[in-house]
Amino acid sequence: MGSGQVTSSEPFDFQGKHVTVAGLGVSGVPAAKALHGLGAIVTVVNDGADERARAQAADLEALGVTVRLGDGDTLPEGTELIVTAPGWKPDKPLFAAAEQAGVPVWGDVELAWRLRGPDAAPWLAVTGTNGKTTTVQMLASILKAAGLRTAAVGNIGVSLLDAVLGEEQYDVLAVELSSYQLHWAPSLRAHSAAVLNLAPDHLDWHGSMEAYAADKGRIYEGNRVACVYNVDATDKPSTEDLVREADVEEGCRAVGFTLGTPAPSQLGVVEGILVDRAFVENRQKNAQELAEVADVNPPAPHNIANALAAAALARAYGVPARAVRDGLRAFTPDAHRIAHVADVDGVAYVDDSKATNTHAAEASLAAYEPIVWIAGGLAKGATFDELVAKSAKRLRGAVLIGADRALIREALARHAPQVPVVDLDRNDTGAMRAAVREARKLAQAGDTVLLAPACASMDMFANYNKRGDAFADAVRELGSADG
Repeated sequence: MGSGQVTSSEPFDFQGKHVTVAGLGVSGVPAAKALHGLGAIVTVVNDGADERARAQAADLEALGVTVRLGDGDTLPEGTELIVTAPGWKPDKPLFAAAEQAGVPVWGDVELAWRLRGPDAAPWLAVTGTNGKTTTVQMLASILKAAGLRTAAVGNIGVSLLDAVLGEEQYDVLAVELSSYQLHWAPSLRAHSAAVLNLAPDHLDWHGSMEAYAADKGRIYEGNRVACVYNVDATDKPSTEDLVREADVEEGCRAVGFTLGTPAPSQLGVVEGILVDRAFVENRQKNAQELAEVADVNPPAPHNIANALAAAALARAYGVPARAVRDGLRAFTPDAHRIAHVADVDGVAYVDDSKATNTHAAEASLAAYEPIVWIAGGLAKGATFDELVAKSAKRLRGAVLIGADRALIREALARHAPQVPVVDLDRNDTGAMRAAVREARKLAQAGDTVLLAPACASMDMFANYNKRGDAFADAVRELGSADG
């Protein structure tokens, strides 16, 4: 782990500056309004011109912001800074033109970081391929249990700009950051940060696994107290590798979390107890009990790992052990994240529609046995051989839906030929109902029917929430039909 004093980013005077905001939507609209309020001359460019975009444009134009719909590739004349939505790919012509013209490109996270006041709340930051939202929500719950004024913000749905510029005062912020957001946030310097895990995802955006990992690793740059990493990770590069490469402030420590017995400077699990050997006196000999595994909801292995990462960040901030326990007990997971829907005829039906990639699906499948697996959707360039090979022994059967289901079917044929597979060649609104009914035929009492698609949802549903809702509705229909 490198060391070296990191200075904060230079202030930026927006008054009269020509700033282009790339993209409307969740981040673009608040960014445009904030910049306009700071005296910038703002132009918004957006690829699409649908009804929602036109409504957003009208709202901004009423304030005096210029909006160009359907023209997201041309750099407006006189642009001195671009603030981009995180999802815009780095290879867009707009950014090539900006580089040629010497125009800096920031994301909304970079903008929020630059706009913080002199006494701004420090950031405890979390990234990773999976588990970010749950970990940040656990962290916020722990911080609140310690009596701190906090909020879960960032990629989680609450705008960082709103948190930074709003009237509410915070002691500390629990910040979820995606690889996209980190790519466009060069001067971010967190109090402490965690990379939960790394697995191939969004490679169509980043271009390679190496570039994806490098963007995740940016979260460690300039950390002041702790770089939290996953001891158990087997992927390369590992989160520990990213810590070693990071340039941090003098005295910042590497702190690991593990589902096994922790070594000094780690958090882990001993006989059903979450323990801390990092933030204690004489950590060679001492450990602090934090909570019981039973305090984690749900106590699946990957969720215990999330809890340990959240606890590590909270302890880095100085939170007492009791607050870790109380915060974990108070935490309630979001819908569609390993959510138990119902038991029908002795079979448990579990909704993990949030498992939109193979890494998330692998963690979900590892939590149950035997399983009738409902999977499929948009693969986003993923392959499924490793996932199926690791999970084959747990599978009672599989029901496949969605555009790229053939990729999963072929992996099942190669690595789990004994598993019965139902291939549903339909993409209408009743497809999920049919999938649940087929899964019921395959399941036996004591089994779990698990929706863990390993794919994105947009081929058939508006988002993973709608997919999960369709699953839950279909399960409830089973129960009511029996009743």
